[in-house]
Amino acid sequence: MNPIKKPIELLTHFIHHYFIWMIISSYFVAALLPGFGVWMREVELGSVVLLQNKIDVSLPPVMLSLLLFNAGLGVKHRELAQLAYKPQLLLAGLAGNLITPLSFIMGVNLVMARWHNPEEVQHILVGLALVAAMPIAGASTAWAQNADGNLALSLGLVLSTTLLSPLLTPLVLHAVGFVTTGDYSEDLHEVAADGVVSFLGVWVVLPSLLGVLMQRVMGERRLASAKSAIRLVNYIVLLLLNYSNASLSLPKALSQPDFDFLAILLVIVVALCLSAFATGYLVARIFHASRTNTVALMFGLGMNNNGTGLVLVSIALADHPEVMLPIIFYNLVQHLIASLVDFTMVQRGVWLYKSA
Repeated sequence: MNPIKKPIELLTHFIHHYFIWMIISSYFVAALLPGFGVWMREVELGSVVLLQNKIDVSLPPVMLSLLLFNAGLGVKHRELAQLAYKPQLLLAGLAGNLITPLSFIMGVNLVMARWHNPEEVQHILVGLALVAAMPIAGASTAWAQNADGNLALSLGLVLSTTLLSPLLTPLVLHAVGFVTTGDYSEDLHEVAADGVVSFLGVWVVLPSLLGVLMQRVMGERRLASAKSAIRLVNYIVLLLLNYSNASLSLPKALSQPDFDFLAILLVIVVALCLSAFATGYLVARIFHASRTNTVALMFGLGMNNNGTGLVLVSIALADHPEVMLPIIFYNLVQHLIASLVDFTMVQRGVWLYKSA
């Protein structure tokens, strides 16, 4: 055995076992020492021109693309063929990913109608709309990969929601735009008209396809020996992304706390995230899916590409910076709940049903 391989396997196993506590620790570090996390989001690595469009290169999208490249490396051709032959799970997952958050937002609009600060309600609705409108997070593939989920289904969910984003993203934003008011409604309709196709194509679709192509060239057996190293890289990147996102919001939220707003926001975001994860589990139960497919569905439907949402807010909704809070909170919560799901359902096998 390669003398380096064994320590990497041991380290990966250790991180996997305690990853939930590492995620929580990253929140504390971000709140106390946010400087490096903010720098990670702001540092520019240059720019590239693709199809006559100039695309700025920074660390967060590069790290996201690395997760998706690794996911492409781990896709098994047999699972990919099964996904193409029996797309029911993929289609059901896409439907759940659209219906659940939209229904939840409409419910929040009704429940929060008597909230004492109507402006805060608009902040929450617009923030949730941008969460719901984003494609499934590329980071979900890393969670699925580290939990031995079906990577073909996981990556299929990411790519499908990304490729359909020119249709689905405006649909969600326009729908919520009709229940919001004033400038918030106008901004949602304007964002829906602009779209985010180029960003998603470069940082999500392209690295995923490159990973699949690289696997075809190198072969599954050769890449199997690097499985632990790939998982280790995924864990490191997930922690860095989580810390960087937390660095944007937690210091300000703690220095100037609006406790009732933060409390209700946290409750709503946690409820939405739990509903999304539960939808993945419900879809799996309905179709009597295997354990690997259940894992892929839960992580896929529970996690959204909030980095793109944050970019949209900073550009199109710069006059409403409070809208960023629901997006950032969801990004923090989705990784925490993903850690809990991984710890309880994947590592300990709690609640996972037996299936063929």
